Parts: sequence; structure tokens; C-alpha cells
Amino acid sequence: MRTGLILLILGHLNFITGALVHGSVLRFVLAARDATSLHYGVTNAASGIAALLTVSCGVSALLLSRCLGPAALVSTPSP
Repeated sequence: MRTGLILLILGHLNFITGALVHGSVLRFVLAARDATSLHYGVTNAASGIAALLTVSCGVSALLLSRCLGPAALVSTPSP
């Protein structure tokens, strides 16, 4: 449960950081007239998808961690 909560918080922080970066980059992109603007657009789309994927992985880890029982640590004897 703790791991899922940590992943959820990290996902949200990643999403907020991505939003700040998008805002600072998109200020300078007015129209897709040159290769730099196209590069910014593709990078922003990829970063947005990555941020949403991170948040969804955190939520799924949090929800799936409820189904797991406590794991027992087992050590194997060395030969």
C-alpha cells in the first residue's frame, strides 16, 4: 500500500512538473511553421502522455496493492 501511495504522489508531481514545462514551452510556440515548432509539439504530446501514464500506473499500483497479501521473505540455502 505504501509503494502505491508513493508512486501515486510521484506521478502527480511528475504531472505538475510536466504542466509547468508545457506552459513555459508553449508560450513561445505560436504556429507550426518550422521544424522547431513541430519538435516542441511532438515533445509536449509525448510528455503529456508519459505524465498521464505515470499517474495511471500509480493509481493502478495503489488499487492492486490491496489484493496482495503480506509476502513472507524466504531465503534459499547457499550450496
